Amino acid sequence: MNVLLVGGGGREHALAWAISKSPKLTKLYAAPGNAGIADVAECIDIDAEDIRGLCAAVTDLKIDFVVVGPEAPLVEGLADKINAMDIPVFGPSAAAAELEGSKGMMKDLLAKYDIPTADYQRFDEPDAAKEYIRVKNHPVVVKADGLAAGKGVILSHTLNEAYAAVDHIMIEEAFGHAGAEIVIEEFMVGEEASFFALCDGTRAIPLGGAQDHKQVHDGDHGANTGGMGAYSPAPVLDDAMQKQIMDKIITPTVEAMAKEGAPYTGVLFAGLMITEDGPKVIEFNVRFGDPECQPIMSRLKSDALDMLHAAATGNLDKIKLKWDKRAALTVVLAAKGYPGKYRKGTVIKRVEDANALDDVTVFHAGTALNDDGALVANGGRVLGVTALGDTVAEAQKRAYAGVDAIDWPEGFCRRDIGWRAIDR
Repeated sequence: MNVLLVGGGGREHALAWAISKSPKLTKLYAAPGNAGIADVAECIDIDAEDIRGLCAAVTDLKIDFVVVGPEAPLVEGLADKINAMDIPVFGPSAAAAELEGSKGMMKDLLAKYDIPTADYQRFDEPDAAKEYIRVKNHPVVVKADGLAAGKGVILSHTLNEAYAAVDHIMIEEAFGHAGAEIVIEEFMVGEEASFFALCDGTRAIPLGGAQDHKQVHDGDHGANTGGMGAYSPAPVLDDAMQKQIMDKIITPTVEAMAKEGAPYTGVLFAGLMITEDGPKVIEFNVRFGDPECQPIMSRLKSDALDMLHAAATGNLDKIKLKWDKRAALTVVLAAKGYPGKYRKGTVIKRVEDANALDDVTVFHAGTALNDDGALVANGGRVLGVTALGDTVAEAQKRAYAGVDAIDWPEGFCRRDIGWRAIDR
């Protein structure tokens, strides 16, 4: 197959790296890709949200299969356009992608089909939202309804914090149009985890779990980010818990979407809180997590292209997945200042030294080559240093050895990725 991979982040490098191993691959293209993806695919200069340009490339390059990495083009209807060209695509329709595109729609679906989640209300006017918060008078989570690059969620422990969150999203328009409506929900207590399942419209099979580290600093302190590291599998998601998640959350959601006339295909990423009452949905995402995709792809022993194509074509019943039993852990190297202002164009050296270490792979998230051919930072989260180990602790040790091999004074990372699993 000629395959087009849409996107240019760490998630897409992990997918490209896995797809490139398939004997069924003829040629892999990536739009727009990055400096790391260029090692395993031909990068073409088309933005991931340029739907017209991507559709033209599918025709021009004689593409047989499209894999969409990020959520924005899915919400904008890229999968619908590609499917209309009679080309299979990994990723949901625009209607199904509303599971991530609208937190309000997602919560309404869960409520309608009695799928466990936090109590909530939707608001399109700040004063009504504040009155609801005043009456509730307990910690809440305030969320922008639309896409906000993983940053439109504010945990509020006091009344003033909650009021400020409403103002920040709705009045200051911190997340633009995504905050025209908000969802306010109860503050759930428990352990967060990410669970992934492949879906083909009628059935779902588990891809297993991971745990992400959202806060920018060690000890889960500081601002929320797109993710500073992750590991898989997550000890909190043992076999019994995974069965519970499939039975109570994933399968009912896939069945609900089919009943609603928007069959779900692709990967369904459930952000979960493991509470005393069992798993509850925090949010759904309609794509692989970044950085969770990196450790998951590192552990996959099956043919990734086969797996993705089966989900896109309704053939998941023919797939049996094989996994490396070892743990995998990813440490994100970010540009100093992230998630605030940061510099682009700083030179990164000795990535090859990290890649040369046993069981270490460096995935590129925000990189480019400058005019001199040097590798430079081109984003906030720049590299994902990923390692395998018999335990999370061993994978952590190898990943940080990879981090320390890289010469990039303008970068930083958390030094405690995997702490929950190691503390266990």
